[in-house]
Amino acid sequence: MSDRPTGQAPSRVVAVLGPTNTGKTHLAVERMLGHASGMIGLPLRLLAREVYERIVRARGQNSVALITGEEKIIPPRPVYFVCTVEAMPMERDVEFLAVDEIQLAADPERGHVFTSRLLHARGRFETMFLGAGTMAPLIRRLIPDVEIVSRERLSSLTYAGSKKLTRLPRRSAIVAFSTEQVYAIAELIRRQRGGAAVVMGSLSPRTRNAQVALFQSGEVDFLVATDAIGMGLNMDVDHVAFAGLRKFDGRRTRWLHAHEIAQIAGRAGRHIRDGTFGVTGEAEELDEDLVGQVVDHRFDPVQAIEWRNARLDFDTLPDLLRSLTQTPGVNGLKLTGQALDETLLRRALLDDDIKRIGRSRGTIMRLWEACQLPDFQKTTLDEHARLSRDVFRALTSSRGRLTDDWFAPRFAEVDRDDGQIDQLSARLAGVRTLSYIANRPDWVADAKAWRERTRALEDRLSDVLHERLTARFVDRKTTALMRSLHDREATLAEVAGDGVVSVDGEAVGHLEGVRFAPSAGGSALADRTLKAAALRAVGPEIARRLGRLAADADAAFAVTPEGDVLWQGALAARITGGDPFTPRVRLIGDLGPQAARDRAQRRIEAFLSSEAGRALRDLRRLRTAIENGTLTGLPRGLAFRLIEAGGVLDRRDVERDLAAISQSERRTLKTFAVRVGNHSVWLPGALKPRARALAQAFAGPPLALRETGLSLLPEPPPGPRALSAQGLRAVGRFAIPVETLERLAEFKREAAKADLSDAALAELGWSAAELKTVLAALRTPRAQQPDRPDKPARPVKDSPFAALAALTAPPTPVRRKRPRRKATK
Repeated sequence: MSDRPTGQAPSRVVAVLGPTNTGKTHLAVERMLGHASGMIGLPLRLLAREVYERIVRARGQNSVALITGEEKIIPPRPVYFVCTVEAMPMERDVEFLAVDEIQLAADPERGHVFTSRLLHARGRFETMFLGAGTMAPLIRRLIPDVEIVSRERLSSLTYAGSKKLTRLPRRSAIVAFSTEQVYAIAELIRRQRGGAAVVMGSLSPRTRNAQVALFQSGEVDFLVATDAIGMGLNMDVDHVAFAGLRKFDGRRTRWLHAHEIAQIAGRAGRHIRDGTFGVTGEAEELDEDLVGQVVDHRFDPVQAIEWRNARLDFDTLPDLLRSLTQTPGVNGLKLTGQALDETLLRRALLDDDIKRIGRSRGTIMRLWEACQLPDFQKTTLDEHARLSRDVFRALTSSRGRLTDDWFAPRFAEVDRDDGQIDQLSARLAGVRTLSYIANRPDWVADAKAWRERTRALEDRLSDVLHERLTARFVDRKTTALMRSLHDREATLAEVAGDGVVSVDGEAVGHLEGVRFAPSAGGSALADRTLKAAALRAVGPEIARRLGRLAADADAAFAVTPEGDVLWQGALAARITGGDPFTPRVRLIGDLGPQAARDRAQRRIEAFLSSEAGRALRDLRRLRTAIENGTLTGLPRGLAFRLIEAGGVLDRRDVERDLAAISQSERRTLKTFAVRVGNHSVWLPGALKPRARALAQAFAGPPLALRETGLSLLPEPPPGPRALSAQGLRAVGRFAIPVETLERLAEFKREAAKADLSDAALAELGWSAAELKTVLAALRTPRAQQPDRPDKPARPVKDSPFAALAALTAPPTPVRRKRPRRKATK
């Protein structure tokens, strides 16, 4: 067929033109399946794979072939062929033929291939070209008898202006124009919105499909992509946000054209659902005129498309170069710029060995085939030219094929699945190059085996890359929780028997008693989402548990010396103030209805008050006696001081009162279990373990005491109530148990002037050296005792334990002053 259009179409030629979301590709597939055989050329391998899988589901795997540069799935007798435009087997005779995105004929890099298909690719009965309406005048000029069918967009597209990334609506696609920018945006969305799927043209179909499935399933609400999504990839996108308006087109960085913005923005909305588009990040606001063009689909028509001579002359190398630079000579066609394959060819001709080999028509054709090897790895021109020359030398060697010795080491370099995203992406690009070579049976000695191995490796690396992308850019727990907040009916929230709380299968925390402990979120968004999801998941269960707590008996509760209140063994509240008889508590957590929480709090405070009545019975009796007036006079004041101190007093502090009360009053105090010892006045019942545990819960953290010897008081020293809670007395700088002080006095009386026995030492828990110090301290005058903080004493020089001397000394009698007699005259 002539390189120039003849104007005589061998079949019905139809151009279905219109904006995105007009169902053009769907129409072409349905028309193809209505014929006995057919072929469709698509702009991307990703899209070809999508259409292939769709036809497989409709007609079975044996009826359809997939042909791309890197992948070929060809059953024995296929009737339908799904291909990339470059890989279309033009020698096949089919009833129906279609080419999608025909406006790419104006693309500087790939346009000449689409132009060739427009001019020469025909089906026996029907040919269909799909694309933008801007191609209508030029197609009509090049193919006079073409039938133009215009299709209107099924939904409206409106401009939503600029929005921050953190304010974008759900089901948004953010479009960037570099891998680095895609990754940066995806990372930001993971931190702020839970996660995003990533789609780029360089991804393998398997990785791309897995990422799209994350978005389509609703596991993530955001998609970060390159402009690859503008090429017919159908997803449920409601809003498209441009993160930039400049792109590198392979030659230079330039502003996007209006029709390119429309192509990408048109992904918003699906079928009859309206869509919106806008800008985000550092992208500038779109001009009003540009917005009007995109919304109304008003663009300047394409004036000329790229063209390159399809009938090349392989007689000599100069003839090949001359045929590549031949001009079209037809209005509307322009000679394309120097493509990568032509550049490689011109560089190869600088090699004398290649010039020597490339003298026959066959070797020149091999050289041109090697120069057409795609640069999937985006390496430097020198590296790619070296690979192309290596392939050519192997093809023109004595074997005429790429052997296992050539293929195996290159395969081994990429046969690894460790590393991060960038490393895996680079290996996948290398696998694509090997797959392209392995899918050339005239190049590789054992093409079938290497084709299977490269395909298996690509699948494995694709799965690993998908896992790495998901792990880096998707917080599965947060996205599951956010999805539960938006879709309440479809969300499964449950509390397991062991207290593990899960939302849609993701563990979000643990419920113990009425306290919910969320899992660590890792970010502010995760923490907020966890809290909101927890309210949904455990709120009803906590409300039920609060009701049971408020109705439970005292036996279900317990209190620890640290001030924690347990309900059925689980932490439920913490003591915040008051005293054992009028406690104040704070309920753990903040979930559950406020009314139920108030009832539970009152129930716990009632338990503590009842427990104080049981454990601190003697203190309660004294308190009641004071309130109802049973105790009066000096016993009343002594009882009040005992209550304030927690049940233990230094006898020296109340010595004057004790000396002043009568025997009857002493008996009254004894009926209230008040014991007056040699050195202390205390309530023995307040020193029992149960009473001490409850008192410590209100007094604060317990003191750390030595197992043997004397224990120093911390700085600043604790108050009397804190010491009483542990049955201690402050003696100078030391804390000594009340019983030990009384026992010491008994031992001293028994020993008189002799030394204490070993049994006494063992009972006191003192060493022999400490005994000597204590005995010396017993001889220290009372005036030197630093026992009273309000009456500082002189320093003791002979021993740090001299403060004990005051404890063993007999009480100093109270001297009463005699009244002076009046002088008589």
